[in-house]
Amino acid sequence: MYIWLTGILLFAAVALFAFAQAASARNGAQSAADAAALAAAQEHRDELMEELEGAIGVDDNWLDWLDPAEATGDGATAAAQQLAAANDSSLQGGAQRVEVNGFPGYEVGIQTNYTVGDSIIPGTETVRATAQATAVIEPRCDFEVPDDPLDVVELDCDGEPIEIDPEDFVLDDLPDASVLFSVYLAE
Repeated sequence: MYIWLTGILLFAAVALFAFAQAASARNGAQSAADAAALAAAQEHRDELMEELEGAIGVDDNWLDWLDPAEATGDGATAAAQQLAAANDSSLQGGAQRVEVNGFPGYEVGIQTNYTVGDSIIPGTETVRATAQATAVIEPRCDFEVPDDPLDVVELDCDGEPIEIDPEDFVLDDLPDASVLFSVYLAE
């Protein structure tokens, strides 16, 4: 009876270890997916900032660049691939542009480059974990559009006042991208 109970406990311990291996691989995949989605959204935000910097005082429609929907997000997939690779994973199908609660975002799917590993469960030695994540870009600033595009614009960015004078614009006057746009993982 003692040998029989010891065998059952040993089997249960090994089975628990196999499930822990699978959970660890899944958690690694989800971390890689989260990082890749955030990288895609941050690349989109960086593009918005570059276009905004170049448009202030030059383009009459420069305020359009405070709307995240304006950017193309051309570098989003490359940024997501880079972060997925840094987490020993591969991006599946690129960074897909999506809309979440009226705001643009990116959805990514990844697959780990490593397997769950050897265990007592047959076939796990070739199984790779997969995960998906979505990151959103949301503007943080409210403002009134002036009649003249060269008038001073007062932004209210989550309670922080920011003034932009298109006629006397200095690049250092523009706050960090994180002040103007929030990037976060969607629920």
